[in-house]
Amino acid sequence: MTDDLRETDRSDFRLVAVEGVIALLAGIAAVAGSYAAVGFTPSFVAAPVSTFVVATTPSAVITWSIQTLGDLGDQLGFLLALTLTVLLFAVTAAIGTRAADAISAPVPVPASLAVGLLCVVPALALTGAPISALGAGIGAGLVVAAASFGSTAVPGSAGSTDSGTDSISAARRSLLQAIAGTIAIGSIGGVLGSGRGSGGDTPKPSGPVAADVGSLLAEAEDKSLAVNGLEGLLSEEFYQVDINSVDPVVSASDWNLRVTGVVEEESSFSLSDLKSMDEEHRFITLRCVGESLNGKKMDNALWTGVPISALLDETTVSDECCVMFRAADDYYEEFPLAALKDGFLAYEMNGRPLPRSHGYPVRALIPGHWGEINVKWITEIQVLEQEAEGYWEKNGWHGTGPVNTVAKLHAVNHLDGGKIQVAGHAYAGTRGIERVEVSTDGGSSWTDATLSEPLPGTDVWRQWEYTYEPNGPHEVVVRATDGEGNRQPREQENAFPNGASGWVSKRIEP
Repeated sequence: MTDDLRETDRSDFRLVAVEGVIALLAGIAAVAGSYAAVGFTPSFVAAPVSTFVVATTPSAVITWSIQTLGDLGDQLGFLLALTLTVLLFAVTAAIGTRAADAISAPVPVPASLAVGLLCVVPALALTGAPISALGAGIGAGLVVAAASFGSTAVPGSAGSTDSGTDSISAARRSLLQAIAGTIAIGSIGGVLGSGRGSGGDTPKPSGPVAADVGSLLAEAEDKSLAVNGLEGLLSEEFYQVDINSVDPVVSASDWNLRVTGVVEEESSFSLSDLKSMDEEHRFITLRCVGESLNGKKMDNALWTGVPISALLDETTVSDECCVMFRAADDYYEEFPLAALKDGFLAYEMNGRPLPRSHGYPVRALIPGHWGEINVKWITEIQVLEQEAEGYWEKNGWHGTGPVNTVAKLHAVNHLDGGKIQVAGHAYAGTRGIERVEVSTDGGSSWTDATLSEPLPGTDVWRQWEYTYEPNGPHEVVVRATDGEGNRQPREQENAFPNGASGWVSKRIEP
């Protein structure tokens, strides 16, 4: 008798476990269904959860993640958000299954229908997007339907008519069917979702770029040093750092930029308004304040747009202290009003409309300053009477000032004849780069490196290259001097809170 009870308990536990796994699979399918419907956009059910995770993470943890994990920290954060989202819909699916069992006596209700309808509720609450919510409900409902196929109810539920050994067999069959359904929905969702929301209404690039843009792009290619393993003067892959894992989708036709605050009259500008002004093309380099000293979050592009002064002149801005930029992703950054003198509003990047990931339809560029104040998806320029903290300042960073001078070492090539070639990029914001020096003996002696010819503009990086004959294992050190005669400081400082600085060095074996 006791053995029979124990066997019954084990069977019940297995059935409950299977029911739990099926609920978890339904949660995965709900997320996949939402992705299939709206893609990687703010309407995706995991997007608001990710925003919540970022908002509730302590500043110290964010700072540690930036410095220690880099991009991996962002990926792990979004993975946590995905996990929490799946668990939310898994619990909802379990409740839906139980609810269907509870009301099955007076009115038979398929568990798949109950789960599907119930999953729509949290999805709609999270996103406010009916299409995304419907996708989540269909995804979860289909998995439960697959699990129930050939049986009167999901195994483990009160409505199941199977018992004993038959129940275990039915549970296994239902689990395999649920797994197959989840794989199918996940695969279909991945294909459908990848083609949705990739760029808002960003026009697809077609045809050649404008002649003046093409000429500048060709100039950047011609002036690039031919060094194996070193990116040219025009970046092929531009780094991306944002506060949210999912970029906003902004319609160009609906976008407008408001100028508010301490101005004689507040005003608003559409994208058409900007494009009706005299456009300019500028090479501008951006560097992330949170990158490591020899990191690769520093890139250059040719931007097309209009000076911010063209907008501010019309509002007759008084001589106030500061300005706050605000963006469609709820990001905001404050800096001195004087920095707007050479500010730029860009709507094209390398002759094409801005990619969604880089601020489509319009972003701000503030020459000479850290990348964080070059706000993407900008929606408001607010002139302030008193200083206020921006997003990263509230998290302890002080990166609104001019960028630090740096010479990076990114390429080491062993050439024929035993020679070694080292190369990299150097950048000092609007101060420009006058000189890069290389030491092959750990800093005891120095030699000038070859610099690439400067590109047009006041805020552009340069490449450097040096070839030499080695004498055994050695340490290569590089340092830059800016256009004002200031040498890159030797002392190494971590990125937090003012940006990384110091000489870059690398141990090289011949």
